[in-house]
Amino acid sequence: MGMPSLSIYANELIRDFGAKTLIRIGSCGGMQDRVKIRDVIIAMTASSLSTPSRGIFRELNFAPCADWSLLQSAVLAAEARGVPTHVGGIYSADVFYDERPDLNEQMIRHGILGVEMEAAELYNLAARYGVRALAVLTVSDHLITNEALPAEDREKSFGDMVEIALEAAFA
Repeated sequence: MGMPSLSIYANELIRDFGAKTLIRIGSCGGMQDRVKIRDVIIAMTASSLSTPSRGIFRELNFAPCADWSLLQSAVLAAEARGVPTHVGGIYSADVFYDERPDLNEQMIRHGILGVEMEAAELYNLAARYGVRALAVLTVSDHLITNEALPAEDREKSFGDMVEIALEAAFA
């Protein structure tokens, strides 16, 4: 989907339908040795080179973050389920196929847990509109180990992420 498409959908959900809570669930690439395939990442923050909101902030490097109550509820839900979970920063990329190994090295060096393509803009929009947002992600492939879940395993491995997100949404 990517940040531009997410921006359209999230803006419309908030403005036209009154959505107050938005939770992104999906896959991501692991970026730390301790993060394993099938682990869940709950994104506290989301870094990015650019987002559709960049034009608003201009020279400011706004630091979007998750809603604390959603994040806390998701962590408690993951702990109750015994799901291997990591909480921290992620990176929202504009491209699926990586062309910046130098940037990945810096993300890894600075503790970024995983890479995906939407959360930074979701967190920007949530801050702008005063709504709650969270990203709950399942590691489907790994940038360091080059492991990847086959397609059929992806279908069977994402249930914990969905349950965690649902429990957080309705906590």
